[in-house]
Amino acid sequence: MRIDKLLSNSGYGSRKEVKKILKNGSVLVNGEAVKDGKQHVDPEKDSVLVFGEEVQYREFIYLMMNKPAGVISATEDDRDETVIDLLEAEDTIFDPFPVGRLDKDTEGLLLITNDGQLAHQLLAPKKHVCKTYFAVIEGNVTEKDVVDFQKGVQLDDGYVTKPGFLNILKSGLRSDIELTITEGKFHQVKRMFEAVGKKVVYLKRLTMGPLQLDDSLQLGEYRELTEEEIDELKSFKGETPF
Repeated sequence: MRIDKLLSNSGYGSRKEVKKILKNGSVLVNGEAVKDGKQHVDPEKDSVLVFGEEVQYREFIYLMMNKPAGVISATEDDRDETVIDLLEAEDTIFDPFPVGRLDKDTEGLLLITNDGQLAHQLLAPKKHVCKTYFAVIEGNVTEKDVVDFQKGVQLDDGYVTKPGFLNILKSGLRSDIELTITEGKFHQVKRMFEAVGKKVVYLKRLTMGPLQLDDSLQLGEYRELTEEEIDELKSFKGETPF
């Protein structure tokens, strides 16, 4: 890895700022001053000191966000605020991205990382990664809907969904439900309820695979995953569809 990239990713500033630090002779690699930003170092083996302090390099970052409504799941956008815009500068230097997406008006659990291999693993359809949502539905959700969702419902484009597990928390003119699905089609939860003549008026994701939303996170807040959560995600082999 280039020394300028390592220092930039470790929070020592932009490439331009890092270049100044290097020129000043403030960077030592294995005891020798390095001024060329193109020089390669091995963060696992080489000793890198900046202003006499050892650089603790991190390759990956793993963040859990409680996404608020009105913010889009993207790295950048010309019109709307993105989930990356909500991050502190010390986290954006890792060039993280959201794993999958939540609709603009959907709240809840969103994993943000720069670990492409883990993201691919969690998004691969063959992994059957279960995602659980809480929703408020305009209309009376019934046991017939439970049965229909277990069979799979036909969406407006003719696609028949894979089975979903629907749990009715409260029924009435407005119903509270939890729905677990293994797919991530565009507006899928909303379209599934439209297929049975009902409308989603509030939607929040609670889980993604083994990861559960931290209840202590307020909307727009985020935190780093614990070592245990990271290990669970990396060892996750997929789930058996219900």
